[in-house]
Amino acid sequence: MLVVNPEICSGHLNWRDRDSHFIFGDVATAILVEDKAIAPAGHWDILGTRLKTQFSNNIRNNFGFLNRSHGGIDQSGPKTDKLFVQEGRKVFKEVVPWVAKLIVEQMELLGLEGADMRRLWLHQANTNMNRLIAQRVLGHEASEDESPTVLDTYGNTSSAGSIIAFHLNHEDMQAGDTGLICSFGAGYSAGTVFVRKT
Repeated sequence: MLVVNPEICSGHLNWRDRDSHFIFGDVATAILVEDKAIAPAGHWDILGTRLKTQFSNNIRNNFGFLNRSHGGIDQSGPKTDKLFVQEGRKVFKEVVPWVAKLIVEQMELLGLEGADMRRLWLHQANTNMNRLIAQRVLGHEASEDESPTVLDTYGNTSSAGSIIAFHLNHEDMQAGDTGLICSFGAGYSAGTVFVRKT
């Protein structure tokens, strides 16, 4: 199974709003998921996955940015109505505990503890969010090695950011090492993929 994840954020950005446009980047990632019987040596086992969604108006765009270029659609209302809007402080305050709880609950189901986790490849939205989520998951302040960040190079690339962090920070993992790939964001929505190096 080939999973392709394009995140083209530029289209929905309000380039007049300094609070949002500067943080995003455009990117696409691809992942190949194979049956263990045909996977190459040194592959990753998927231990478990979980998805969760909880409605929020704190981060959104109202239907879609392409409406703004279509003459047949009613464009009454503010010009920014179809662009990205967020209440950043509210998002931070609500998403950090929500995502950390999702991860910890899934770890409990898998029989894992913070000490079992070698690395967290988290959604690349905000360094402070990642730091606090990692701390709640691991039980201590995470090092750059335990929770690498690629925001300084790629910006917020939405759900593809965790895969970029994984791609750039997995070569040193040893057989038996356990990690977490986790993206979260608008809506709110979050997904976890726990993996172990073979």
